[in-house]
Amino acid sequence: MPKLFIVPTPIGNLKDMTFRAVEVLKSVDFILAEDTRVTGKLLKHYAIETPMLSYHQHNEHQKTEQIIMRIKQGEQFALVTDAGTPAISDPGFLMSRACVEHKISVDCLPGATAFVPALVNSGLPNDKFVFEGFLPAKKGRQKRLNILAEEQRTIILYESPYKILKTLEHLAKYLGENRQASISRELTKLYEETLNGSLLELIKHFKTQTPKGEFVIIVSGKS
Repeated sequence: MPKLFIVPTPIGNLKDMTFRAVEVLKSVDFILAEDTRVTGKLLKHYAIETPMLSYHQHNEHQKTEQIIMRIKQGEQFALVTDAGTPAISDPGFLMSRACVEHKISVDCLPGATAFVPALVNSGLPNDKFVFEGFLPAKKGRQKRLNILAEEQRTIILYESPYKILKTLEHLAKYLGENRQASISRELTKLYEETLNGSLLELIKHFKTQTPKGEFVIIVSGKS
């Protein structure tokens, strides 16, 4: 039966790669990689010699149908991104959807996803939460923030070090500067850090400390 494997990769610590993930990457015909240079380092670490094909946000629309046809013809593919689980704020959704439409089985392995440890580390309610990924850069940002201001579930966001302060300031403006939040960065890496406090306290922190690394922002819901 035709199948696509979706394989999570470590978000920092290479030891978080699962035995099954290594086994799958060694067994398929090709690996679809977001950045072949990044994935190449992972493959070298685990002595995986499977050839790679580039598959990222700038070519996924053009390549998806080609890959679908090759899978139907019997070739086996695994899809990876630079870090974490594909399709979670990364390429992968278009391929997964296309496989479902073409009656191709999708086998997503369990594995690393940045927001899960960040949510658990935060100490904020995690029985119900909403994952927002990255906020819109410009168009639609204010509308989204107005909606999130009324959200009662814990809110999860991703942000880059270049926009973290601006995003915190926008969250404070629309959700209230006293709203409790948690920020995790460099998860699983040497300088992993989690900061807890009000949005105002976190803003003050990053006005004196240069943001480094990729961030997961956890914000308490409206009470």
